[in-house]
Amino acid sequence: MDQSLSGGRGHVSVLSCFPPSVGRDVAAAVVKPLRASLGNPETHSLLRTDREVKWTMEVLCYGLTLPLDGDTVKLCVDIYTDWLMALVSVRDSIPPPISREPNPYAQKILRHLYSLFLPRSDQMSPVYLSLCQQVLCAVRTLARESAVMSRDTWETLLHFLLRINHAMLAPPTAAAGGVSNLSMAVLLEVWLLSCSQCFPSRSLWQMCRQMLSSWRHQPAVVEHWNRAVAALTSRLLLLTFGSSFPPFKVADEDAALIPADMEDDRVPQTWFRFLHMFSNPVDLGRPLVAGSAPPTQEEVLRGGDSQLPIIFFRAMRGVSKLVDAFLGVTVDDREPTELLLNTGLTARIHFRDRLPSLGVAVTRSPFRDRLPSYSVSRPRSGSAPPTPVNILSMPSAPPPTTSPPPHNRRLKPANVSKATSKPPTTSPSSPHCKSSYPTPPSPPPLSYCLRPSPSPLRCNVDSLLHLFGCWLFDAALINKDSAGHCDVTVMSERWAGGRAEACGTLCRIFTCKKTAEDILPVYLSRFYLVLLQGLQVCEGACPPVLASILLNSTCLFCCDLRGVNLLLPTFTSALESVLLDRDLLRFKSFVSVVDLRRPSILILASMLPLPLQFGSVQSEGLLNRWSGGNDVSSFLSLKPRLISVLVGALQTESDTHNTQVILAAMLNLVQDSALGQGVGQSQQETESQCGGVRRPRWTSGTSGNRQTRGTTIQLDSAGVLWVQFVRLLTQRLTAQWRNDSAVCLSALEVLGGLAKVEVRVEESERRRAVSSVCSYIVFQCSRPPQLHSRELHSIIVAAFHCLNVWLTHHPAMFDHQDCLLEVLEIVELGISGSKSRLGQEVRCKEEKELNPASLRVREAAEATLNCVMQVSGALPFVGDLLNEDALIGRSASSGGSVKKFRYFVVDSSVILAILEQPPGPEQASCPSLTALIRGPSGRHTWTLQLHLEPREGRTQAQQTLIPERRGVAQEDSGIRCGVKHKLFPENMDRVPSVKADLSIPALNRIVPDGVQQQLERLRAVLKRQQQVKHPPQVSGHLVVMTTCRPPPPVTNFQTARLFLSHLGLLTPETLKDPGTSGVPTQLVSLDSSVPGFSADLRRLDQLPSRNCDSAFVFYMRAGQRTAAEILKNVESRCSVSSHFLDFLSSLGRPMEVGPQQGGGTSSRSPEFPAVVGDSGGGVFNGEKFVLTFTDALTELTFIVPSSSSSSSSSQAADWLKSPEEAGSKTESPSRLRSHVELSQDSAPQSTSSPADNLKSFPSVSSSFVSESRLLIVWVERFEDAESFLACDLLPEKTTDTATGAPNVHLIFIHPLRTGLYRIRFHENATSKFGLVVPLVNGSVVSKRSLAFLVRETVINCCHRRRLESDSAPLPHVRRKHLISDIILRYRHCHSAPSFYSALFHDL
Repeated sequence: MDQSLSGGRGHVSVLSCFPPSVGRDVAAAVVKPLRASLGNPETHSLLRTDREVKWTMEVLCYGLTLPLDGDTVKLCVDIYTDWLMALVSVRDSIPPPISREPNPYAQKILRHLYSLFLPRSDQMSPVYLSLCQQVLCAVRTLARESAVMSRDTWETLLHFLLRINHAMLAPPTAAAGGVSNLSMAVLLEVWLLSCSQCFPSRSLWQMCRQMLSSWRHQPAVVEHWNRAVAALTSRLLLLTFGSSFPPFKVADEDAALIPADMEDDRVPQTWFRFLHMFSNPVDLGRPLVAGSAPPTQEEVLRGGDSQLPIIFFRAMRGVSKLVDAFLGVTVDDREPTELLLNTGLTARIHFRDRLPSLGVAVTRSPFRDRLPSYSVSRPRSGSAPPTPVNILSMPSAPPPTTSPPPHNRRLKPANVSKATSKPPTTSPSSPHCKSSYPTPPSPPPLSYCLRPSPSPLRCNVDSLLHLFGCWLFDAALINKDSAGHCDVTVMSERWAGGRAEACGTLCRIFTCKKTAEDILPVYLSRFYLVLLQGLQVCEGACPPVLASILLNSTCLFCCDLRGVNLLLPTFTSALESVLLDRDLLRFKSFVSVVDLRRPSILILASMLPLPLQFGSVQSEGLLNRWSGGNDVSSFLSLKPRLISVLVGALQTESDTHNTQVILAAMLNLVQDSALGQGVGQSQQETESQCGGVRRPRWTSGTSGNRQTRGTTIQLDSAGVLWVQFVRLLTQRLTAQWRNDSAVCLSALEVLGGLAKVEVRVEESERRRAVSSVCSYIVFQCSRPPQLHSRELHSIIVAAFHCLNVWLTHHPAMFDHQDCLLEVLEIVELGISGSKSRLGQEVRCKEEKELNPASLRVREAAEATLNCVMQVSGALPFVGDLLNEDALIGRSASSGGSVKKFRYFVVDSSVILAILEQPPGPEQASCPSLTALIRGPSGRHTWTLQLHLEPREGRTQAQQTLIPERRGVAQEDSGIRCGVKHKLFPENMDRVPSVKADLSIPALNRIVPDGVQQQLERLRAVLKRQQQVKHPPQVSGHLVVMTTCRPPPPVTNFQTARLFLSHLGLLTPETLKDPGTSGVPTQLVSLDSSVPGFSADLRRLDQLPSRNCDSAFVFYMRAGQRTAAEILKNVESRCSVSSHFLDFLSSLGRPMEVGPQQGGGTSSRSPEFPAVVGDSGGGVFNGEKFVLTFTDALTELTFIVPSSSSSSSSSQAADWLKSPEEAGSKTESPSRLRSHVELSQDSAPQSTSSPADNLKSFPSVSSSFVSESRLLIVWVERFEDAESFLACDLLPEKTTDTATGAPNVHLIFIHPLRTGLYRIRFHENATSKFGLVVPLVNGSVVSKRSLAFLVRETVINCCHRRRLESDSAPLPHVRRKHLISDIILRYRHCHSAPSFYSALFHDL
């Protein structure tokens, strides 16, 4: 370094040769008249010649070195600062020689002013600080406003600023103050102005870099360097990437540092030199790095100054901001720029949320060609990382105390003691390495907050590492670099803040890797080495570094980094130390427990599918030494540990959002395990789990299977997981979570999803789950009235829906009487508001008052009752595909349809259509009818026949119900004996009479004469009767009497009357008017002859009996932007991936869309390969085919829009238009579906628009689709998800991004190289119920469970929207309202006799 700059006293005046009193007196006598002429504009300068000016400047130079006890120094400063303004404007007070040639004199003045900044005893006085500030402000004004400065003057000015800063900042014991802050700020500002007007020479840049490296122990240096580099970066990004790149926001005063007139080609040069002006920040922790720091650096390090770790952190944080800027992350940093001195970091340092990054791949660095040729040195291929850790020589780490033993980790929750959360003890240092540092400051606070996604235009990973990789890798390994001269543990704690920031920055860079981007192997190896060292959980580990890595690695396992899966054992050990510790005492001092656990849970969720995906693939032996001492033989061996962490995390978690993510991961894991086990991928694990275990009886969990398996089967991991998770969820649902509505809703959704997982478990486990849901409903309904709210009632409705899912998927539970009674009691509680049985007290239902919690709760309970009635003891039936036209066409008669039916309404809720004609002539002798039952639960068709014999005893040849007629010969068979009938026994006359017999007088003695005549007439009648009874004789022979014969069998029955009579509906009570206005009788007949009756029945049939939801599937190839390109992909198989077609085939079955006699879709279900043909899925665009998935409660319709039916790109938006938007109908949304006409005359033509086709499909035209739209987008390149513009496919042109579209849910699916799928989920952020499960943003799922999880997410999204909507009644409620309208419009108003008479008349 130039000695004239690095030290010395500067220019020496000739007055220094005289005694001090002489020089002081001369200076005082000279400066006073000169200063007097400065403030008077009418006076001219006393100095007229060049010689006079030079002599006076020698005096002024000496005056600047005088003590501050007088005003001489101040007057000298005033004179010099006034003369410097000759470069700005001409003044009369300035001597003419200076005005004529200001540059040489200004250079000399600057050399003289350096004497003011030399160390002196009174340099901390306010007068001295004011003088220094005056000089610095004058210099800054000179640089800003002067237009005549020469290159020599600029260089002299920069030399002057370098010298004064070196004088104040270079000493190790120099105290930072206001002057040092101002001098550093003026230096950088003037330097930037020089870059704009007179670019500094190469020697000046090198000199500045060398001198700045000796000032880095001052906080002001790193603070102002960060500000200047940030302002330059903001300007550079605008020039490099353009206005479409997210701007890097800096403070206005920082942005003003960059001259507006700086040429564009100078900005990259200036930025790069300023970036490396600070040199490597890691040198702050190195005592002597060859050629990088002056000897004073060692003095600073040995002086015990605690500022260095803080300065190191501030420098690395500045680098981190620059990395975020190049990634396009618009983080608005509002933190104050004041220095953080010895008080430590009290302000909260935000480690922005490092969530999955999105963007568009750029194969070429946008600034690589614009940088100077002497840029930062790049690592040579195959070079080792800086100061590498000798892995082979390191001892094996002991197993973490927070993790359970390896042999007992399968499902046992970890019992974590508080002792495990204590910070690690400091290892004793050797005598020669004894640390002289004071107590290390606490690490800087960390936090986890949402940050925007990276820009699609961001540069590649290698480009960022070329710029910042050397510093970041060195800083991440600073612990090892500094271990040679001090205690390692002390250094780790002192420098933890900067090291943690560097590790987090590296994680952000690598997780922003774009699809199909290649990273240099040397960078990957260094990064993995950083992770292996930073994630250590043994004694001596660094908690801030561990926390920073976890905070910034949420998508590390889902961005296709080569070899990253080998870090699975290391991350598992780290997650065990975080998620299984409830208190996290080691981390509480610098990070929120919730903020640390959230990214840890996301990392765990992305790791769960890996063991099953890779199975028994062996991991590298290198990483086994870093796995916490656990034996890691294969990926599958890690599954028990991951499951243990997941269960333990749920038991220790208290945050709502984190709990919801864990619940989603649990359902994903169980479904993946069940499906993976079904194809034989878990056979090895099954055998290890079942060894020596007694196998009980289990039942199959297939949907609708009511048969109990009598054979014993093997225990499987999926079944064990299912039982463990269901027990854990139900226990916490009824205890810890019952007051958290968001968690309860997610838990109920997960429980419903677990009910659909096909596993083999004991039936008692399912009954226990149902009982827990019932107990939860009882608790919520029993809350005090003041706690009831719409949110609470929504949770109760969701609980009833969960109960419906369990009942419909496992009807075998109704075989258990206690389970059926408990469900019916819950239904009674929901409908009436109380139970009939409360302990020992029993109240009759007619004695209770109907006081439900709310109308919504009552309707939900009615839906559960419908499920019970349809599932319990149900027999196979035709279903809802037959209506009147279909039944008449299939019956023996022909003619009209509606006119052949008798229509009745039972209990004002069920429309009963009875067809009295038998189905065929072979059973015409039996009373039979066909009943079409329309109720709130749907439409059902039954055929009934009346038989007087049991079903088993009937014969095929039986034609009549009358016994066979016997022949005549049979009548005289046998012996006929004559019998004489007597009134008294024959031995009655032989019994002697006694006096007692005469106690009752004879009848002729006591009766009067009138009665006697009546008795005579009676005797005559009896005599005649006896004569009639005697068998007649003709010619002495008896006459044979023939047996009475029954009439011939009747073939014409009034079956409607018989059927209603057998149901007990033909009684006076059922036909009696209840006397209440508007309430019809129990049995009402309908007049089918009234116009509009058939149309209203079709409207009722078209109202769904279950929730009908729909979603739209798109395929987005790499780099596509417009809607036309996206819609065209699915027209050809060559344009889509085969995995996409596999995904479509697993979503649902193909269903033909066409006019049918009883519904909107055809009952035919062709095979998927035959339907898709050569298309890429576009055949399911709703014109001919759709994909449907149906169960007892839900009907999902998946439509793959294509451009084949759209004549222009504007019609692409019609795919998601609601019927009221696409057509011209004016009906209200609640009655929309009832007006959809599906007849053969209205079949869609080939020229119809997509919106017209969607109107013809009932599921798509529901009113709910218009409020909540759900798009499933398959993206080949994950970065394209950020540029997917849903507004081009939506009718509303309200936003420019997909995330801003209201009521639009976007599920992006991206295939990874590992065979897994990465999920990005954009949901409605305004929902008060939190996350929608099971797919959350950042999920990683397998191919096996992808379709199931997508369907569950679609169902839950739509269900939550219905819970929050005020205009989305349940399906049975909408049907019930329409049935009431039909009753009021078409009821027969006649008397009871007329009603009975109508039953005897044929139609």
